Amino acid sequence: MFAKFEQTVLKGIQSSTQRKLIILGTIAALILSVMMIPTEIVLAKMLPGKNNDTYNVYVKLPQGSSIEQTKKVTDCVSSIIQQEKEVTDLEVFLGMGSPLDFAGLIKGSQFKNSENVAEIVVNLTKKHERDEPSYMMVQRLRPVVLKSCQPISKESDISFVEPPAGPPTLAAVVAEIYGNDAPGIRDLAGKVEKIFKKTKGLVDVDVMEDAIYDTFDIKINPEKAARSGVGIKQINNIMYLAFEGMDIAVKNSPKYNDQIPIFLSLSDGSKRFTKKDLNAVQAKLSSLKLMNKFGMMVPITEMVDIQPTKSHPLIMSKDLHQMTNVMAETDMVSQVYPLMDARNQILKELSGEYDISKTGLFDLELKDKKSGKIYDLKWDGEMKVTLDTFRDLGGAFIAALVLIFLLMVVYYKSYTLSGIILVGSFLSIIGVIVGHWIMDVFTTDTFFLTATSLIGFIALIGISSRNSLLLIDFTKSLMHDKGMHKAEAIAYATATRAKPIFLTATAIILASTLLAGDAVFGGLGVSLIFGTVAAVIASLIVVPILLFNADLDKHFHFHEKKAVSITDPL
Repeated sequence: MFAKFEQTVLKGIQSSTQRKLIILGTIAALILSVMMIPTEIVLAKMLPGKNNDTYNVYVKLPQGSSIEQTKKVTDCVSSIIQQEKEVTDLEVFLGMGSPLDFAGLIKGSQFKNSENVAEIVVNLTKKHERDEPSYMMVQRLRPVVLKSCQPISKESDISFVEPPAGPPTLAAVVAEIYGNDAPGIRDLAGKVEKIFKKTKGLVDVDVMEDAIYDTFDIKINPEKAARSGVGIKQINNIMYLAFEGMDIAVKNSPKYNDQIPIFLSLSDGSKRFTKKDLNAVQAKLSSLKLMNKFGMMVPITEMVDIQPTKSHPLIMSKDLHQMTNVMAETDMVSQVYPLMDARNQILKELSGEYDISKTGLFDLELKDKKSGKIYDLKWDGEMKVTLDTFRDLGGAFIAALVLIFLLMVVYYKSYTLSGIILVGSFLSIIGVIVGHWIMDVFTTDTFFLTATSLIGFIALIGISSRNSLLLIDFTKSLMHDKGMHKAEAIAYATATRAKPIFLTATAIILASTLLAGDAVFGGLGVSLIFGTVAAVIASLIVVPILLFNADLDKHFHFHEKKAVSITDPL
């Protein structure tokens, strides 16, 4: 078999037509495979979705909503999720965040402490006992839950949060908006939020800021209180007792060392306001009366002034710069492509109000045409981690190629031979990209080119370089010690070294099949499998042609010898 392969290689490298066809075909395959990434045939992502045994649902109503309104929305979400047979149990945390988990540490669950928020922790059966991955379940349930539960309370946000497969981030795509003008930041954040909601692939859009809502300031009028014969402390106590509750006495018990406080508060029905307007507040306060020092009952409204006002939102800052975040998750797609679409829409829709300039790879600077105030839009989240990771791994790949090239130059004292080894190593990228495309065709969900895929590609450099080194060193030995001519030496070396190359490749492929089925490391396995196949093809077909085109007689100091058998020891 190897004798026939030797003759095939010999005829191939001696035929100028076949050499040109193979070289042109290799270049075409390289260009087409690389173009699969910008044309979105193969999608890039930091890490694929991870099949977890749990996920959370965040419920957020407009600021100022009551706990009863939050409970209605939460009950709706819970009733839908409970119908899933894979759900073993769930736990609802009203007015607070759930106990901290890996994702909650970054997303700020510990800071949730108001009536308009809630968290639902959903536990699933073990991933080996169900067919549907958790991320596919979330993708399926999200539109159903939003359609049924979001209309219960206007402007409510319901988002699904899964434990991250990699480093935890605030969200998949985060737009950080910086400026020195709080209303301007809020206005720009609202416009970016609208663009996010219209961008295909982005879901669970939210702005990390408090909504401004109507509220009422109740201020005690000292003069009226003095004329009514009521102390200011009395008024404060009755207000706090009515709407918050307070300890009014203690009880002793033989079972406890400490005194047990007695807590008093109005009933939930008594606390409720009929409407959110000034008349409802006055009516509620008029029902609260205090006995003055003359024994007369005086309504609270006679001693306080009620002033309508706006709430005071929390001012956020990062690195001592005032800012806010516009966040969005991705619906089973990469973060990069929706970000590019959203960024293009920002440039298109906001150019009428702002002078927009690019300040980085994706960052923008926006100058308000009317006020002249400047705002910075910087991208963060999992998208930034993806770009940083791909940048760092790309740099590592280039550094590996450069170091291999320099090492080969020192070893062979030839730039040509070092370049051939470098080309043979780089051609494995064809198999890596095409392999991801093949896997994407045959899998139900998207098979992404991930960070682990690039790690596998970098690992292939050593394997590919080793194959080329085997051929070049054996060819050199045949020409230098046996006196064989270039074409015969290349063909014989290729056929002889094909067996160890095949055995090594088979071992790598069989070992990598264990990784190919993993959710996180599947990209690494696919890169090693298909990249190894491409490396073998490049080593046994492309590298011999490149060697034939090189001036090996000069590089190896070839001197023809006569009557030297190939079976003689070197």
